[in-house]
Amino acid sequence: MIGSMEVGGAEQHLLRVAVALRERGYKPEVFTLTPGGPLTRSFLENNVPVHGVRLPELLTRALRHDRILAWAGLMYSAAALWWLYWRKRPQIVHFFLPAAYIVGGVVSLFAPPIVRVMSRRSLNLYQAKHRLFRRIEHGLHPRMDIVCGNSKAVIEDLKAEGIPPSRLRLIYNGIPLDRFDKCRSPNHIRSELQIGDDTLVLVMVANLIPYKGHADLIDALGLIKNRLPPNWVLLCIGRDDGIRERLETRAHASGLQAHVRFLGSRVDVPDLLCAADIGVLCSHEEGFSNAILEGMAARLPMIVTNVGGNAEAVIHGDTGLVVPARDPEALAAALLSVALNPDRGVMGVRGRTRVTALFSMQACVGAYSDLYQELLRQ
Repeated sequence: MIGSMEVGGAEQHLLRVAVALRERGYKPEVFTLTPGGPLTRSFLENNVPVHGVRLPELLTRALRHDRILAWAGLMYSAAALWWLYWRKRPQIVHFFLPAAYIVGGVVSLFAPPIVRVMSRRSLNLYQAKHRLFRRIEHGLHPRMDIVCGNSKAVIEDLKAEGIPPSRLRLIYNGIPLDRFDKCRSPNHIRSELQIGDDTLVLVMVANLIPYKGHADLIDALGLIKNRLPPNWVLLCIGRDDGIRERLETRAHASGLQAHVRFLGSRVDVPDLLCAADIGVLCSHEEGFSNAILEGMAARLPMIVTNVGGNAEAVIHGDTGLVVPARDPEALAAALLSVALNPDRGVMGVRGRTRVTALFSMQACVGAYSDLYQELLRQ
């Protein structure tokens, strides 16, 4: 169960895991709180059913207030989920992300006997803003058979919330490495983007959300713009969640308008990464970022902030650099150091080796399969 079918890290992770589990003989089905979304088709094309309901149009027209509509939609989804539990009677239900956990977890208490698994994929900083949801989550924790975290930092949060180590499981994200061995020619990609072969290309894959730190990156580049190689460019890949205009204004004020490009949500991320020189993720909070692993798979030296599991993926000084969050000066120094390092490609090769050894899709799906088999034997 997950909140939506939007193109986000958790949603794409679930797609890859569900498809791989089906290939191993499992019969996964997905319930989403918000039906529709661009990834729905990908699930269905891979024979993974997707369930979810929308408010009837009559109710939508009658309940005009946004907050009332949101609560009505939530209750409608909860009722549909309750019916699905009884109709399908799944052996295991696995909740991804807080919204799915809160709604699906509560509803599961009124369902037939079921094995419950929850996956936390970020630090618990969001709980400070939503105290009611925090109380619900903490109330659900004892009802879970297993709680998964995707980094050691997330596991430590869950321990602090009172979950005993015996019911915790660390399962790192995994990525399909073959996608990065079949990329189109970097020269061809650069030609499509009208970028010269000798241009230094920085890339950041993250939806435009404040906590992802795009503003810090723009400020950092503003500090070193005249010391970078000429004609450098930053590619920002990800959907706009409402801050693109502000970021463009910030880039213009720093004199970077000719260097910063916002490409929006893309389906050819591996190609774009393989055509770049340096990967960046300067977020203020993370669980364990797929974007970092994808950059490493594309043999990019990665510059990341020291939040969540970022430093578990990137080894400082070996596969990239790790800097403090919310620190444009430190980020600027790291960017300049890697940009001017003629041996930065060696970092990228080491990153690919590390991702192959520890963060492959095969290892990730194997861990999920082992967990499910263990739970079904109990």
